Amino acid sequence: QVQLVESGGGLVQAGGSLRLSCAASGLTVYTMGWFRQAPGKEREFVATITWNGRTLYEDSMKGRFTISRDNEKNTVYLQMNSLKPEDTAVYYCAARSTPWNQLFTRRDEYNYWGQGTQVTVSS
Repeated sequence: QVQLVESGGGLVQAGGSLRLSCAASGLTVYTMGWFRQAPGKEREFVATITWNGRTLYEDSMKGRFTISRDNEKNTVYLQMNSLKPEDTAVYYCAARSTPWNQLFTRRDEYNYWGQGTQVTVSS
């Protein structure tokens, strides 16, 4: 049974940092992604990382967010720096089993989703 569990969300002031974690179980080789959904908006792509560490970011988050993973711990991280009020959202991790180290940016490309963790950035 596949399970993704996010943690690390919370309340932070603008300019601050947070590190989100996503612990995965029940998967072998997989690409991970982070998405976020603000109130009244659609869920949007944030970043993705392949099993061997290739990454891709949504343009507006490049330079502020860093996705990484520890395969021994089956955990993916999202380091978020210089946070802005508009980064406030529920952040979701997602996984897609693939042996080919592919990057995925669309929601419908992912098979599994976590429950989400709230990030609130105050001004």
